Amino acid sequence: MAVRDPLVAAVLGHPLSGWTVGTPIETILGHTFARPDLLREALTHRSAAHVGRSRHKGVGSNERLEFVGDRVLGLLIAEWLAERFPDEQEGALGQRLGYLVSQPVLATVAEGIGLGAALDVAPGEARAGVKRQATVLADALEAALGALYLDGGLAPARIFVRRAFGAAMTAQAVPPKDAKTALQEWAQGRGLPLPEYIIASREGPSHAPAFVVTVTVAGATGSGTAGSKRAAEQAAATDLLGKLAP
Repeated sequence: MAVRDPLVAAVLGHPLSGWTVGTPIETILGHTFARPDLLREALTHRSAAHVGRSRHKGVGSNERLEFVGDRVLGLLIAEWLAERFPDEQEGALGQRLGYLVSQPVLATVAEGIGLGAALDVAPGEARAGVKRQATVLADALEAALGALYLDGGLAPARIFVRRAFGAAMTAQAVPPKDAKTALQEWAQGRGLPLPEYIIASREGPSHAPAFVVTVTVAGATGSGTAGSKRAAEQAAATDLLGKLAP
C-alpha cells in the first residue's frame, strides 16, 4: 500500500513526489503558529542568536525551547508506547523510549523532514556544515516540538510526533537493547575490562548544558554529545559500537 503521509514517507527514505526540502516549516509541522516568534526562536541556532538582547547567555537561540521540547517528546512517546504495547512492563518500555528519543533517531527524523534547511545559523557555521551535525539536528527537532507545544498545546504536538516518528516506532519489533548495555556485553563476552566513561567537557548555559563524554574499550574510543550525562554516555557507546567488530 502506498505511503500517503509526506513526513512518514520522508523518514522512510522515500519522499513523495512534490515533497521537497524547503517546504514551509509550518507545513512540515502541520500547524499554523499564532506566535511566529516561537517558531523563529526554535529555528535559531545559538551561533546566530542575538545574545545582546538579554543579559542571559543563549536567550534568543533555540536552547530554551529545546529544554521544553525534550520533556514534551518524552511524554508523548511514553504515552504512545503505553498504548501500543499494553502488555510490556516498565523495563521494556523504557528501552523503547530510550531508543526513540536518542540523538541518532532524532537527527534522522529531523533530516528526513528537511528541518536542517530551515535552521538559521551563522555564515561561518553554515559553511562548516553545522546544519548536518546530528546534535544540531536533534536539538532543532526538540526545539521545534517545544515551540509547537507552547503555541498549540499537546494535540498538534502529538499529531506531529506520531507522524514523524511512525517509521522509527514500527521498526522495532522487540525492545532494543540500549547502547551502554550492548557495549558492556560486548566487552564481557571477550573477557575485557568494562567500558570506561569520562566526561570530556561540559558547555552551555545551566538550563541547556552540553555534555561531551568519551568511552574506551580495548584501546578503541567513542564519543557522544547530549544535554545530559546519561544521554551523552549512550551516544558515546553507540559511536564506539559502530567502530568495533561484531
